[in-house]
Amino acid sequence: MALCHLTPPRSFLLGSSPSYYISKLKLKPTIPSLKKRFFSFSISAAMASASPAKKVLVPIANGTEPMEAVITIDVLRRAGADVTVASVEKQLRVEACHGVKIIADVLISNCSKSVFDLITLPGGMLGAANLKNSEVLESLVKKQAADGKLYAAICASPAVAFGSWGVLKGLKATCYPSFMDQLASSATTVESRVQVDGKAVTSRGPGTTMEFAVVLVEQLYGKEKADEVSGPLVMRSNHGDEYIITELNPVGWTPNDSPKILVPIANGTEEMEATMIIDVLRRAKANVVVASVEDQLEIVASRKVKLEADVLLDEAAKLSYDLIVLPGGLGGAQAFAKSEKLVNLLKKQRESQRPYGAICASPALVLEPHGLLKGKKATAFPAMCDKLSDKSEIENRVVVDGNLITSRGPGTSMEFALGIVEKFFGRKKAIELAKVMLFVHP
Repeated sequence: MALCHLTPPRSFLLGSSPSYYISKLKLKPTIPSLKKRFFSFSISAAMASASPAKKVLVPIANGTEPMEAVITIDVLRRAGADVTVASVEKQLRVEACHGVKIIADVLISNCSKSVFDLITLPGGMLGAANLKNSEVLESLVKKQAADGKLYAAICASPAVAFGSWGVLKGLKATCYPSFMDQLASSATTVESRVQVDGKAVTSRGPGTTMEFAVVLVEQLYGKEKADEVSGPLVMRSNHGDEYIITELNPVGWTPNDSPKILVPIANGTEEMEATMIIDVLRRAKANVVVASVEDQLEIVASRKVKLEADVLLDEAAKLSYDLIVLPGGLGGAQAFAKSEKLVNLLKKQRESQRPYGAICASPALVLEPHGLLKGKKATAFPAMCDKLSDKSEIENRVVVDGNLITSRGPGTSMEFALGIVEKFFGRKKAIELAKVMLFVHP
């Protein structure tokens, strides 16, 4: 019997000695230190199983910046946090910026008596104002600060919400550049991408959100957990520098008008990847159609964020597109691969020499098995790259080969989306957008 598979009974957890427990299991220790080792193991296992997940509140509102909300929720859930997404509106469905629709878990009124280890606010100018106007949220954040617990905000929210509530008094804080003057009346302003002062954590904007979320994981769980979570994100180390894409066999992507782009989503889609692609491309004024491959508009993404598509794929498939681009996520990629309608759309796209692309698991699980990478260089999520027939470019973060664009994972999504902007609108436009989002230093 392997000791590592034993589950201590309730009587042991309530105080029985290791000798009692070993005798009940009819174990005959032949090594003198076995009792000591077993006792240590059992107590550690009991403590691990008894330790509750950290509770986190992420409020959202009409006008919330979707990248800031979704990335934060996703990364914290990857760390094992129990994240409650609460709408401060009268309904669960929130119209975030850039037409992204997010469905909250609960209304903020349901949280009024709850206790959280962290409350963290996304930004967005209108969203921050709507959060500020929530009396329930104001009361929760003020109590959080008074109780010496973690509270955080990004973009406009440090100035608009926290500043007006007085919870940054005497602390160093940062926010979106155009709100720095407003923040200066209620905090000591700094231009850090992420600023921690005591129990307050603040950050600048969409392009700093992943860094912000990883810092929140570190504040809740420690550096080891933050490193464990950030590794699979495939984040870049040179935050704020200009991004690089690798281009082979360059061809022009020249739509007749504003590019029409199809972004399919499914249950299990990686929500960070989908949200960043949609948000960035709509900022660039592309006409983005978000289509559900499920039988309903609402999908439950890989980290249980609920998103609502614009149309069902059946409806979207009636039109033609300048680009079809697939987010990743294991479950989402598997759903895409099984969708005959979507695969046919992709094959027609390739045959007509129009652009198509994918990120994370989708190049390996959707494009490769359907022959859509034949004769092409591509990359994918590191753990999926062994499924690619041509692995020569897999170490690159974004690879463009003619009309195909591929990328690696959540931490490369911004570069991926900006690479698409660059192909349709030029490098200058893409860099301008990157600076506005604080992904690249202004």
